[in-house]
Order: sequence, then structure tokens, then C-alpha cells
Amino acid sequence: MADIKGLLGQRPNPEKLSSFVTPPYDVIKPGSPLEAHFEENPDSLFHITLGSDPVSTFEQFIANKILLPDTEPCFYVYEQSWSGNTRTGVLAAINVDDYAEHNIIRHEKTFDKKVQGRIALAQATGYSFEPIFFLTQSDIHPVLESVLQNYTPLYAFNPDFNGFSDLHQVATKIYRVPEASVEGQALKDETSKNPLYIADGHHRYHAALRNNQKQTLGYIVQNAQIQAYNRVVNGKVNFADIKDRLDLKPCAEFQTPPKHSFCIYSSEGPFLLDAKSIPEDVLGKLDCSILEKELYPHLGVTHDMIMDENCFDYYPEFEIPEMKKLVDEAKFDIALALHPVSVQELIDVADAGLKNPEIVMPEKSTFFSPKILSGLILFNHSA
Repeated sequence: MADIKGLLGQRPNPEKLSSFVTPPYDVIKPGSPLEAHFEENPDSLFHITLGSDPVSTFEQFIANKILLPDTEPCFYVYEQSWSGNTRTGVLAAINVDDYAEHNIIRHEKTFDKKVQGRIALAQATGYSFEPIFFLTQSDIHPVLESVLQNYTPLYAFNPDFNGFSDLHQVATKIYRVPEASVEGQALKDETSKNPLYIADGHHRYHAALRNNQKQTLGYIVQNAQIQAYNRVVNGKVNFADIKDRLDLKPCAEFQTPPKHSFCIYSSEGPFLLDAKSIPEDVLGKLDCSILEKELYPHLGVTHDMIMDENCFDYYPEFEIPEMKKLVDEAKFDIALALHPVSVQELIDVADAGLKNPEIVMPEKSTFFSPKILSGLILFNHSA
């Protein structure tokens, strides 16, 4: 079962908090406006996680009191509010266990070459800088609610990322909870009743495993909303040439469709395509799997094209307007909107993978939004 502890390390000086925090490193794309935003800010965590001299930068941030030491083991309850929604979880030190122990359960494949930079940074500094997003089936809500009602926030702010991130202006509150407190012990006890499922950050966990760390930085939440991971496609065959073979229904708007249906946007407008059959196995019944079986062959799309940026690009639900624009500008032939994967479907696939490691979620099938801020606490995993 999961084993968590309080965090020790560095946390941002409240006066520098807004300029220090960032989205996760892997969503800051090279050459993007988001990257330029952080490059221009000398106090940003970006210069540690993606900078040219991360170790010296980290040392300078400590020396210049951009970062302050936190030497009491603490959990950090993390509340995010946006568009009438709220998500509350907790930042904690997570024991790094081999997957065979079934305390940490994955749903994606990982690749060694993708974690080399993360391992080098961890080895050079002894710190974990960005949290791994975990799901728990333990009932931690009562403890979290008690913290929200009885503690004063350590930080309360709205990140300003110039609109370039889904974390922009998401109201954020952080509550510092000593591990030795009643609430801290309750979090440890309740979380230990079940394993943790990696929701997002598989390669960060893989880096911790490869680095032989005893613990790493994690964010744990009981419930989370998964957005569909939609796609724009250039197949070998144009949609206009095959659409008469499909049982399409014109629809009024390009939007998220019902379960086991697909919304297609083309130069001729939006259409709805229903799945012909729904397999019973945990992978086959996923909409992204059905799409690959029932539509892609008509377009001449093979599995090796799915990660080819000339053939596919991927967007979460809130970027549907951008997908339409790409089709209207003839940069892609069609846009495809899917129904989101449910948390239970993700857990079912992850559980099936315990018996057969080859069972993993298909590429680009889930998107958790908003992301988790990096830089709220930097964990000294070597302490």
C-alpha cells in the first residue's frame, strides 16, 4: 500500500511566489510563447528545470532568498478553483517502490531516454522539483476539508501566465500541515489503505526509480476530471474521398460527443460518427481504440503515424477552437473530438496491467486539466 511522509526542503519566498512557479516542464514547449514568458523572468523555476545551468541557478535562488528552507516535515494541502470547479489534493513525499510491489500503479509505458535530464538534475541537486500526479481510492476528503476549515493558507494567489497555460488565473491556496499534527497523521493513515495510481507524470516517477531514490514529490487527489485528448489528422487518404463510406450524421457544432461517438470537423463542416461495435476488453472499449479500428483504416492511417507530428497533433477539450482553425487553414484535413476517458476506465486499465504489463493506456488518451503548479515546494529527497 502507499507510504507517504511530510516534505522537507525549500519553498518560495511569498514575495517571489508568483514569479517563481511554473506549469510542469514537459508542457513548456521549445519556441512557445509560454517558454518566452519564463525566459524573460530571472526568478522563475524554469531556469532550474529547463535552464542551461540549473545547479548554479538553484544555489543562487537559495542565496538570494528567493527560496526559503522548510525543515519541519509537512504536507501541503493544495486547492485549485476555476470556472465554478474546485479540486483539492495534497503534496507529500511518496515512497518510490518498484511496480512489482503494486504500491504504485501505472497506466503508461515509459522510456529511459526521456528521463536522462531529470535524473541528472536530481543527482546534481538531491531535490525533486516537480510533483507526480497520483490518484487514490482512499477517502482523504474529510481530512482535507478539515484543513480548509481550520488552517490559514500559507499561499493564496492566482498565477499569471499571460493566458498561455491552463493554470493561468486558477485560484490557488496552499495550506501547510505538519506531519505530526492530527490532520497530518490522519492523511498518512488513510492514504496507506490503498495503492496510488499515477495519473500524470509517469516519466518523473520512472526517473525517481532509475535514480534509486527512496522518495519523490507527489500530489495526491481522490477525484480528478479527465479531459478528452482530441486530435487533428492528416491521413494518407483525404476525408472527402471516404466520407460517403461512413454512416455520418451532420451536426450543428464541433464539440465533445457522447460516449462511443466521434465528432469530426472537416472543410464541409461537423459530422457525428457512432461506433459500430464496442468490445468488452478494457483497452478495446476505449473510444480512442475504437477510433483506430473503425476510422483510421479508411484514412490510410497506421499506428506508427499516431506520433508523427506531420500526421497528428493533440489538443485538450478547451482548445477545440484552435483545432477548427487548423482545419479551416488547411493545415490538417480533419479534427476529431472524443468523449473523455473516465477515471474508472483508467483504473481498470491500470489494474489489468498488474497481470499483463503490456496492457497500458493508448498514447495521448488522457489529459488532466488544470495541471499542477511546479515550485510550490521543492523536496530534498536526499535528506
